Amino acid sequence: MNLKNHFLVAMPGMADERFKHSVVYMCEHNDDGAMGLMINQPINISVANMLEQIELDREQDVTHPISLDQPVLFGGPVSEDRGFVLHKNNQQFGSSIRLAEGLTVTTSKDILSILGTNEEPEQFIVALGYAGWEAGQLEQELAENSWLTIEADPAVIFDTPINERWEKALKQMGISALNLSSDVGHA
Repeated sequence: MNLKNHFLVAMPGMADERFKHSVVYMCEHNDDGAMGLMINQPINISVANMLEQIELDREQDVTHPISLDQPVLFGGPVSEDRGFVLHKNNQQFGSSIRLAEGLTVTTSKDILSILGTNEEPEQFIVALGYAGWEAGQLEQELAENSWLTIEADPAVIFDTPINERWEKALKQMGISALNLSSDVGHA
């Protein structure tokens, strides 16, 4: 099982409050563990405010300020001071990893200097921190019915309002949140 380029959708009975009603985009999943970014947990800072707080050399003027109004997301509880830009297109930067056709994650500062300019990625989200699992840990959580999985859809990430992403991911599985139970059991 490889869940790279999939969503983990938290079940209502998720024991860890940090992941309650979360949708995690999986960037990596292999025998060594897994890593993903929560895409629906905004923190109380905009991309513009975050960029003001870091020392950033811009070579271009901001021409698309509206794209900087979006909130920064809580990507997960690991390395919360580390930033990730999940973006739609294959543009490569200093530290970019292509995750799927047209979807890339970048961790280097060079992408930050072009956000809000004519050179910015077609669509993007910025997250601080990530969700990480050691070898076998995610598989155990799946066995405990903590997560549902579905192939990732960029429309959920980029075209769906943040507060609707959990329900939208469930709907893509043909599931209504009203029909989910927090009880674990066997028929």
